[in-house]
Amino acid sequence: MSPRDCSLAALVALLWGLNFVVIDVGMAGVPPLLFLALRFVLVVLPAVLLVPRPAAPWRTVALVGLFMSLGQFGLLYASLAAGMPPGLAALVLQAQVIFTVVIAAGVLRERPTLAQVLGIGVGTVGLLVVGLGRGGHVPAAALLLCLGAALSWGVGNVLSRASGVAGGLSLTVWSALVVPVPALALSLLLDGPDVVLAGLGSLGWQAALSTVYTAGLASLVGYGIFNTLLGRNPAAAVVPWILLVPPVAMLSAWLLVDEVPGAAELVGGAVMLLGVLVALRPAPVEAVDRPLAAAPH
Repeated sequence: MSPRDCSLAALVALLWGLNFVVIDVGMAGVPPLLFLALRFVLVVLPAVLLVPRPAAPWRTVALVGLFMSLGQFGLLYASLAAGMPPGLAALVLQAQVIFTVVIAAGVLRERPTLAQVLGIGVGTVGLLVVGLGRGGHVPAAALLLCLGAALSWGVGNVLSRASGVAGGLSLTVWSALVVPVPALALSLLLDGPDVVLAGLGSLGWQAALSTVYTAGLASLVGYGIFNTLLGRNPAAAVVPWILLVPPVAMLSAWLLVDEVPGAAELVGGAVMLLGVLVALRPAPVEAVDRPLAAAPH
């Protein structure tokens, strides 16, 4: 990855790390799937009227939205509602790095370099350190939902990479079309119309600002950049940067909502940062993967 792409990947990690605190604050009193539907309404409108449709089949665009947006965030928000602490959710969700690299290696034949494998391994150890230090009282259902979100994200990453779309913003906007209606329908089914109406009535300035942040910065800016990076770099070179999200999430929770991290979080976060540095070591010229061939339409 070029220095410019590395800077963009670090920006995405910053935006997404802050996102967990923003979601936790904004979702108070609002059903999670309703909150998800509102977020993606703002992602789609009015951007879908201004951004050209990506040069990919409709099926590919829909599948990216199904896995990267609806699946990932539907399961993540459900996990938070089921008792998963936001800081720990940020960590468990990084299992997507492993899922992405493994799926990309099997489906796209993108072999990770030795440094990337070692870095991901080190980052995973850091993830386990933090998880073992904090996860003793997390409901099993919440943990499984969060792991499901990570798997869905990993599949979405590979679909985005395989699409061959160079402009990440177009794919982000148009793939988001599949989110609002199913999310609202699931909220009505699982929460009930009365709860949904009460949630709409309780929307305040915190929920409004949270929705604007998650839709504008986390989704449009963050996923626009992320999908662009996946379009021009091997998946194994991009996704290790997302291991920076949990340390950012923990630091922001510490500074903004006084959630003081424990020893396991600090040690594990440091190990995860080390894993990123190892994974991002430049590969020898002869070991760099060849560009991915255009995906079949």
